[in-house]
Amino acid sequence: MVVIAYIGIGANLGDARANVQDAIARLARLPGASLVDASSSYRTAPIASSGDDYINAVARITTTLPAEELLMALHAIEAAHGRERPYRNAPRTLDLDLLLYGDEQIASASLTVPHPRITERAFVLVPLLELAPAVAVPGLGPAQDYLAGVTDQAISQL
Repeated sequence: MVVIAYIGIGANLGDARANVQDAIARLARLPGASLVDASSSYRTAPIASSGDDYINAVARITTTLPAEELLMALHAIEAAHGRERPYRNAPRTLDLDLLLYGDEQIASASLTVPHPRITERAFVLVPLLELAPAVAVPGLGPAQDYLAGVTDQAISQL
C-alpha cells in the first residue's frame, strides 16, 4: 500500500540551510519512498528552546514503509547529521518529524501521528499548507483552520 506522508524538517546548528537541503536529498533516495515535492525553506525563531534561528521545510513523500520503519529511517538520516538529544528541544543539526502518515492516527510508545504539535507551530503549518493547501489533520480537521492561531510566531520565507 502506498501512503502519502509529510515530513517536517528543521535545523539550527552548523550549516542549517545545507542540512535541510541534504535531508530533502536523502528523502529522495530513501528505499521504499519517493520524494513528491518539498516546500520552500523558512527561517523561524526557536520555540521553547534556545540557540540560533531554525531553517524549516516540509517534504511530501509517497512510501510503502510502515510508519514505524519510516520513523527509523528518519532517525538514521538525523544520525548521519550528528543529531544528539541531550535534552528536550535542544538545538539540533537536523530534526525530522513524521507529521502525517496518510489519514492514520497512531499512538505508540515511539510514535504519535499526527504530530502532537502540528497545529501549534507556524514552522510546520506554513510550509505544510504551501505544499497541500487543503490538507486535513486526521481527527482535527483542515490544517488551514489552525493558521490564525500561530500568527504571533515569526516566520519568513527564504
